[in-house]
Amino acid sequence: MVPPTSLPLLAIQGMQLALPILQGGMGVGVSLAPLASAVAAAGGLGLISSAGLDRIVSRRLGRKVGIYEAVRLEVEAAKARGGFAGVNIMVALQRDFVSSVRAALDAGADAIVSGAGLPLTLPAIQPARATALIPIVSSARALAVICRRWERQHVRPDAVVLEGPLAGGHLGFRADQVDLEENTLERLLPPVKEVAAAHGDLPVIVAGGVYSHEDIRRFIALGADGVQMGTRFLATEESGASAAYKEAVVRARPEDMVVADAPGSPCGLPFRVLRESPMYREALVRGRPPRCAKGYVLFKDADGRFTRCAARDDNEHFFCICEGLFSAAGYDPDREKPLYTAGTTAARVDRILRTSELMAELAGAPALLPQVA
Repeated sequence: MVPPTSLPLLAIQGMQLALPILQGGMGVGVSLAPLASAVAAAGGLGLISSAGLDRIVSRRLGRKVGIYEAVRLEVEAAKARGGFAGVNIMVALQRDFVSSVRAALDAGADAIVSGAGLPLTLPAIQPARATALIPIVSSARALAVICRRWERQHVRPDAVVLEGPLAGGHLGFRADQVDLEENTLERLLPPVKEVAAAHGDLPVIVAGGVYSHEDIRRFIALGADGVQMGTRFLATEESGASAAYKEAVVRARPEDMVVADAPGSPCGLPFRVLRESPMYREALVRGRPPRCAKGYVLFKDADGRFTRCAARDDNEHFFCICEGLFSAAGYDPDREKPLYTAGTTAARVDRILRTSELMAELAGAPALLPQVA
């Protein structure tokens, strides 16, 4: 059920979102069909994460499926309750990128949201038809590059997510840029709006550090068309995170959020995690043997095959996020200790909510607003 709200509608291509809220695509195994469908039913855009989805769906079905079939099945499940649902597909997962995009399009996903690198080739993979194509950027320059490349193929982004440095997971900034005043969402938004206006006036959705109904209203007043939120949805009953992961988010304090850079993600991007993550704490103790086995963050070798992984070759500077994130979602916990990633708003989370309750809170439903004496 869509809660009552004074927030504006968000129109993206063929979608009319009753609430201007995108639920972030959190991998591995956090943003699956139960969460995405609950957000969609409440009037937002629910997103599944394609990261590692083949292993997750294979275990659920009791038979091996590839990434294409896994994405198709999960999109169909996410859309089963109505509303709008799509897929978050990371550019950095190069081996599975094309198959994931094709599966999302063939399944009729309402949107593909793509970041962790610039999705320059996204529109060339297959005609999108009714699926909105939404890149994630961290600067006006990045959006301008994407727009120029896409327009050569006679395609424009249907919207853009501007993600600031307060987000969880992979960040589009160097570690020494994360705390700079010039990189706050408030400073990044105006130039991104200018580029968006010059390329068809596409909607701009802000992400990273958005927590409350009041935050949503503030960013809309600053010119944003909507928001994307991950950490708030991480701490919901429908989230695929393990109970220990959710409890770690509820316990988190501001000083518990750290940007892992040395050792860091094999993607080469700074990666925000909870300090108490068992895998992260152990990764700080150098010299243990690498445990990389999943092979999702792979790059091509000299023969053009996806065989190279920085975490497999160098455990002094990198740790295997694939193993740690699978463990954090309850998969293979005996093989590797869990890695908990979250945005800075984790420090404000104090309880686990049903997604319908959270969406009502974010909508500003009167019954859930604080009572004034």
